[in-house]
Amino acid sequence: MANYHYGRKILEEQGWTFTAIVVDGRRGMVKVFDDIPLQICQFHQMKNVTKYITRRPETPAGKELRAIMLTLARSTEIEFATLLSSWHQAWGDYINEKTSVAGTKHWYYTHKNVRSAYRSLARNLPYLFTYQKYPELNIPNTTNSLDGSFVHLKDKVKLHHGLKKERRYKVIEELLSGRD
Repeated sequence: MANYHYGRKILEEQGWTFTAIVVDGRRGMVKVFDDIPLQICQFHQMKNVTKYITRRPETPAGKELRAIMLTLARSTEIEFATLLSSWHQAWGDYINEKTSVAGTKHWYYTHKNVRSAYRSLARNLPYLFTYQKYPELNIPNTTNSLDGSFVHLKDKVKLHHGLKKERRYKVIEELLSGRD
């Protein structure tokens, strides 16, 4: 998180002004930009949930949660929150089931992946619809346009594979300065 604070400070010292920010879901960013509207990228949120429950969940709870997640981009916050809350009412006991480890005092959540997917959506819910709350700011709901603008930089850096971190930063600095 210190790196995010430092990065913001450097940019603001260079004259940048932040009116809103779209992030890929890294937790530290929420605290660094708590004074301006913050949108978590809906695409990255969907990828994160898919990491836990896959594209073809096996359990009924996972299938229902995936169906809800797939409505994210075309829902309002109220609609999505209602669906998520209804899902939790139906499956809350299921995701809280614990399995004991025989012969020990230890336990683990039996359905930890479905639980993690739900908790990720619930935790990030306040930041998934910021773009709808501030229409005058024209905040995108994904980082796609930004990610796409860095593709050429990533390709050029890949040409120099095997660089140590310090040298790679120098190459990136040169590319960003326009001296490539």
